[in-house]
Amino acid sequence: MKSVSELKVKIFADGADKAAMLHLYAQPYIRGFTTNPTLMRKAGITVYEAFARDILEAIPDRPISFEVFADDCAEMERQARKIAAWGPNVYVKIPVTNTKAQSSAGLVRHLAQSGVKLNVTAILPLEQVAEISAALAGGPGACISVFAGRIADTGVDPLPLMKAALEIMRPHPNQELIWASPRELLNVFQADAIGCHIITATNDILQKLTLVGRDLREYSLDTVKMFHQDAAKSGFAL
Repeated sequence: MKSVSELKVKIFADGADKAAMLHLYAQPYIRGFTTNPTLMRKAGITVYEAFARDILEAIPDRPISFEVFADDCAEMERQARKIAAWGPNVYVKIPVTNTKAQSSAGLVRHLAQSGVKLNVTAILPLEQVAEISAALAGGPGACISVFAGRIADTGVDPLPLMKAALEIMRPHPNQELIWASPRELLNVFQADAIGCHIITATNDILQKLTLVGRDLREYSLDTVKMFHQDAAKSGFAL
């Protein structure tokens, strides 16, 4: 198994807790950051722009994605241009459709052609990958976020789909594939093995990086000790 330092896939931290983000910023293996409205709500963020500008002041030199939250094309574009102006390391997250299932491809093409760096998010089927890849063609650096974890949640193996997504995107060197919403640390190594460019991960997964290369017999013994200690602490008797 590769060590973390040997991985080619770039690990981006996914979250909106400032203290955690700054802790991860100090780790050389964290190559960028992503956020979304759900993570911001979970972190208790109430003033979007103030939070974003504060984070960008603390982290000025790694890619950070901030998402629009409007649901109509005109307002999405206004928000996207405002967010893009916050800093040169900003990528604007655009959902692949709005809540009415209307494609964002036209807006993505328009923004990309005007030089806005984008991270198109919430993508699952390959048809969406193809549509968005075509819309981003010829533009600045861009990311296509395929939610592999959510694909797996439906009982479908995401690996063949992620490989196919890479093939769809291969003619476009400005585009990077993100393995989004991983469910376990193993996904980092799977993403690396197929040549995926980026994987996002939340703190609960990133904390497991300390287990990489752990001897399985030792880990087994630690598990047995945990069960024994918890039984004792609970005062169980039969």
